Amino acid sequence: MKVIICGAGQVGASIARHLSSENNDVTVIDIATELAQRMDESHDVRGLVGHASHPDVLAEAGAADADMLIAVTHSDEVNMVACQVAHSVFGVPMRIARIRQHAYLKPEWKQLFAHEHMPISVIISPEIEVARGIARRLRLPGAFDMVPMAGGKVHLVGVHCTSRSPLLDTPLRRLTETFPELRAVVVAVFRDGRGFVPKGNDTLKLGDDIYFVSRTADIDTVVGMAGHRESVARRLVIVGGGNIGFNLARIVENEMPGVSLKIVEVNAARAEFISRSLQPSTVVLKGDGLDREVLEEAHAGRAETIVAVTNDDETNVFASLLAKQAGCQRAITLLNKSSYEPIIAALGINVVVSPGAVTVSSILRHVRRGRVAAVHTLGEGFGEVVEAEALETSRLVSAPLGKIGLPHGMLIGAIVRGDEVIIPNSQTKIQPHDRVIVMATANLVRKVERMFAVGLEFF
Repeated sequence: MKVIICGAGQVGASIARHLSSENNDVTVIDIATELAQRMDESHDVRGLVGHASHPDVLAEAGAADADMLIAVTHSDEVNMVACQVAHSVFGVPMRIARIRQHAYLKPEWKQLFAHEHMPISVIISPEIEVARGIARRLRLPGAFDMVPMAGGKVHLVGVHCTSRSPLLDTPLRRLTETFPELRAVVVAVFRDGRGFVPKGNDTLKLGDDIYFVSRTADIDTVVGMAGHRESVARRLVIVGGGNIGFNLARIVENEMPGVSLKIVEVNAARAEFISRSLQPSTVVLKGDGLDREVLEEAHAGRAETIVAVTNDDETNVFASLLAKQAGCQRAITLLNKSSYEPIIAALGINVVVSPGAVTVSSILRHVRRGRVAAVHTLGEGFGEVVEAEALETSRLVSAPLGKIGLPHGMLIGAIVRGDEVIIPNSQTKIQPHDRVIVMATANLVRKVERMFAVGLEFF
């Protein structure tokens, strides 16, 4: 597949790494010479310096025979025009654009992106997706990650194993018989900075970060068995009133009644805007999230959760630490730089949110072939959890799971058949049109695509 990526920032670079590692033909365009050269030198991709929306630059990038254009520059307008040029001049079949400005996304303007106007195939809005993801974590405070799949019937949940967990040191193959109420599959374990897809004889250890797939109705039980009994926050402080903080505040107001909400925003004009736009019960403070007096005025020390979502990673980290030092129970921290992640747990930050990872996951859902409905990336290039529909000709429907011989690194987490959610075992047989949740390490993702795209003769 030939792909043009407009923008060599963190998101563009991450997508380029994903796609180039799967032997796709990838060209990355950026106006910054340094970023374009870094892509050219550091990855198996072509870096091109230029304006991503200019027809001559897109022509040089090979748009005439490209299969897909992914526009993720820092400018919404450049992303939109790049898609327009890719469609009108070069006929690129799939055009994905990141749109961050909320004004473009209001329902009353949806006709703007109709095929005959601004022909964008898929719009990615990371700020809204990040806000929704944080809201899900607020509803389940024991989890550091939570992703709905299969129309919300199942969830992928990330949780930290504490000393209170009865699951520790029990072989995974014996979990169901030992704990009949545990209706979940552990699909990935991160231990000492290394991720792996567990086998039946593996055990969970204190301090592991695990991902499990579970029926939505069983999430609280599973999280509790990992050792978590945290209560939902009733007092919440948001540091940063940008698009993420503003969208999160609106979700909290509309969907989490009874939560006392305070927002700290350093920009006076922005603080005034969000104060006018939110409910009177929401308190907006103009000030710096690194100022102890401002945090005290926001009663951050008495809040159950602080959410730090400014545009600056260092501000988010230190605001979180100051609030926890003052007595705040839990910190959810936005980080753009993945290089910080290895030290975050040691600092006492509970949840890290990566806008880049959210955007990459959203885009990969449309890049993946076959009947793929959703994709969630785990770790920095570790693997993906994929939701896809099983076809009549797929190898997956040929025999019970225990006899198919899935390679190590690939694991079935759940099967959704109509309204029924099946937590599989070796005797389970997938049927045509089942929705299947699959964990696959990065080297096996292409094989998952083929499983959901071709017939038995391929194998």
